[in-house]
Amino acid sequence: MSESSAEKTEQPTSRHLRKAREDGQVARSTELPAAAVTIGAIVLLYMIGSAWIQRLSTSFAKGFSFDRKTLDNPDLMATTFMHHMGESFLLILPVLLFTLVLAVLASGATGGFLFTMKSATPKFEKINPLKGLTRMFGTHALVELGKSVLKFSLVTVVLWVLVSRQMDALMALGQMSLEPALGAAGAMIGESAMWLSLSLLIIAFIDAPYQRFSFNKRMMMTKQQVKDEMKDMEGRPEIKAAIRQRQREMANARMIQKVKDADVVITNPEHFAVALSYDPTGDGAPILLAKGADHMAARIREEAAKHGVEMFAAPPLARALYFTTQEDQPIPESLYLAVAQVIAYVFSLADIKPGVEPMPRPNPKVPASMLFDPDGKLADNRSS
Repeated sequence: MSESSAEKTEQPTSRHLRKAREDGQVARSTELPAAAVTIGAIVLLYMIGSAWIQRLSTSFAKGFSFDRKTLDNPDLMATTFMHHMGESFLLILPVLLFTLVLAVLASGATGGFLFTMKSATPKFEKINPLKGLTRMFGTHALVELGKSVLKFSLVTVVLWVLVSRQMDALMALGQMSLEPALGAAGAMIGESAMWLSLSLLIIAFIDAPYQRFSFNKRMMMTKQQVKDEMKDMEGRPEIKAAIRQRQREMANARMIQKVKDADVVITNPEHFAVALSYDPTGDGAPILLAKGADHMAARIREEAAKHGVEMFAAPPLARALYFTTQEDQPIPESLYLAVAQVIAYVFSLADIKPGVEPMPRPNPKVPASMLFDPDGKLADNRSS
């Protein structure tokens, strides 16, 4: 089965969504900004409409008033016209800025704020006739058609209700003088515009969740796409390094937890630490539970001190165990005698009784073939 025909059953990964966002693909609702801008503009005009219209009318009227100086010098006509244009623009500017802010905020409400030029980059599939036919008769086109029919139906119903309710008031306008009639007409227009814009909000509340659902559906991935993406991520050096680092941290954390079960921690005493466990009832060799150098050695010593595990300083033995024995493995046979001396001494400390001479502290000897320097190189016949 080809990838194009495979069923997309997997949720999109964060990397897939991030890449789509970089390409300008996010959930977007065109209805929500339209409704927000329309309602916001009407509310603003309703709040400041009277004073705003009056100032705008005054500025407009001034444009048709000319003093003697302007009439005697036609060259000043252009300057006067530009001055009145500037005043009118300053009156309109707050409304424009308010609606601009609303449009930006509403646009980011569904898919977040995003600026990218990739969406404007020319693409062949955008002018491909076959792709165009698919878009014209696809699910998206049907949804857009449904939204248009719903908007038209809602606006028609709201207009019919408003006209039916205000029919008497509309007929009465013809019997009123000009100024009261304009005021009443303005009030009816404002109320009608508010109800019409609220009907657009219904469409927006339906469209916004649908756009999220539709976007998530488009971003769904096939099982093969998920596998390929995982392979690609794991093949990147930084991802590999991060995975290895995380694996080391988890392994070290598990190893540190074993220190509390150790019978003794043999130290360098600063640079190396090795935690050993021995079951005297069995016939097996001591087991290395944890080992570490430098920072890890310090953590092993801290954990041992926390749980009361005995620590024994024996630099050559600590290095020999560190460089020859892996975690959860028995110690080498050539180190049995040296380790046995240490363990016997540690066990004797737990059995000390009043009046009984304690066992003298041993000085375990390490075979020459097991002598290592701090760099892990064999140091045969050297003094330890």
